[in-house]
Amino acid sequence: MAKRAALGLYKDALAAATAVDNLKQNRFTDGEIDILSGTPYPEGAFGEHHIGHKLFVFPFIGAACGFSVGLLLTLGTQLSYPMVTGGKPILSVPPMAIIMYEGTMLGAILFTILGILFESRLPRVRRSVYDGRITEGYVGVRVECEPQRFDAALNALRQAGADDVKFDNQPGLATT
Repeated sequence: MAKRAALGLYKDALAAATAVDNLKQNRFTDGEIDILSGTPYPEGAFGEHHIGHKLFVFPFIGAACGFSVGLLLTLGTQLSYPMVTGGKPILSVPPMAIIMYEGTMLGAILFTILGILFESRLPRVRRSVYDGRITEGYVGVRVECEPQRFDAALNALRQAGADDVKFDNQPGLATT
């Protein structure tokens, strides 16, 4: 069954933190609660959980892939078209090192870009409830939950003193 989303808008951060506390008291998990703000608050300011990331892994994987492709490309080329020049070996390491270095850097850069997109959850294919006042200084607390618990989420957001509560099937709703 599809999840439903609700968004509570608060003028101050304390009310938003109270909303997060109310939601947690109603047994909503950290994965169901999302804080939206145009102002940079310190991580954990609203009692939300720390979101870990694995961005540092992507460049290493990309570098290993790029190095492997560079090695296979240079080996394959020199073995497929052997040119013996002045009694030198067929496999020449200095030109191979340049190609492998370039392949390593290219792989690391491309995988880093892919990692940034992946960790940022971009592009966002699933739209959810949003309000433009968040960019004007409001703090939004968004909850995505099962339909059976949706009324409890709305009550928790309203009890914290939300200036406005929007939800996903409201007519005229702005979504992102």
